[in-house]
Amino acid sequence: MGLPKVSVVQYLNAVPLVWGMLKGEQQGRYDLQFTTPAACADAIHQGKADIGIVPSIEYQRIEHAQILSGISIAAKGEVKSVLLLSKVPLEKVKTVAIDNSSRSSAALLRIMMRKFYSRFVTATPCVPKPAEMLKRADAALVIGDPALTFTGQVFRVYDLGAEWKNYTGLPFVFALWVGREDAKLSRFRKDFEDSRDYGLAHVDEISTEYAAKLNMQPDAIKIYLTQHVDYSLDDENRKGLRLFYKLAREAGITPVEKDLNFV
Repeated sequence: MGLPKVSVVQYLNAVPLVWGMLKGEQQGRYDLQFTTPAACADAIHQGKADIGIVPSIEYQRIEHAQILSGISIAAKGEVKSVLLLSKVPLEKVKTVAIDNSSRSSAALLRIMMRKFYSRFVTATPCVPKPAEMLKRADAALVIGDPALTFTGQVFRVYDLGAEWKNYTGLPFVFALWVGREDAKLSRFRKDFEDSRDYGLAHVDEISTEYAAKLNMQPDAIKIYLTQHVDYSLDDENRKGLRLFYKLAREAGITPVEKDLNFV
C-alpha cells in the first residue's frame, strides 16, 4: 500500500495544519496533494483522497463522512481572507462574482444576504481575479490568499467572518478535516493534531517563508495566523458550525442537516 492520500487547501491558512507533515516528525508519512477548497471536497467525494481539508458545507454533502475532532480552520471574528469586495452599498448589490474555488464561503454569503440583509442576488462563479470579477458584477466574493493580499480600491470591503460574528455572536468554521468512515480516520488523529501543534509552534518560521511568496510582511502573516485564524474545534466553534448547517438547510443550500459525526 502507498502512503495515505491527504488533500490539502493550497492557501496560507492551511499551512500550520500540515507543517509537521512538511517539516516535522510526520514528514514522509503522507502523500500531500495541494489544491483548491472545492477540489479538496471533490477528492473526498470521488474517493481520490483518504482525508482532506474540506469546506465545512461539504460535510453535509458527503455520504458516510466523518470529521476529525479538535481541528478546524475557523474564525472567532474578523478573518481577513474571506471578503466581499463591493462597488456599491450592500443594499444595492444585485450581482456577485463568486470565487469558483469557494464552497463554504459561497454558502455563507447566500445565507448572509438572505437572512441578515433580506437581499436576493445573482451569483456567478468566476476565476479568483478580483479586478476581473468586479468588471462583471456589483461585488466579488474572494477567499484565501487572493483575498488576504488584495490591495485594490472598492466602495467597501465586508469581512464575512466579522459579519457572521456580528449577527450570530458565534465563530464561523470554514473547513474541517473530513474523510469517509471506511478510511479508518482514527489512525490519523494523533499525527494531525501533532502536525497542527508543530505548525503553531513554528509560526515565525512559516511567516518568514511565506512573506516573499505572498509579498507580505512576516509580522502581518503572523498576526493573520495567530489572531484571525483559529485552528481548534472547541464548543463555541461547534455551536457556530451547527447554526451554519441549520441555516443552510433552511435556505435550501443543503437538503438535510446532518449532525456532527466525529472520529
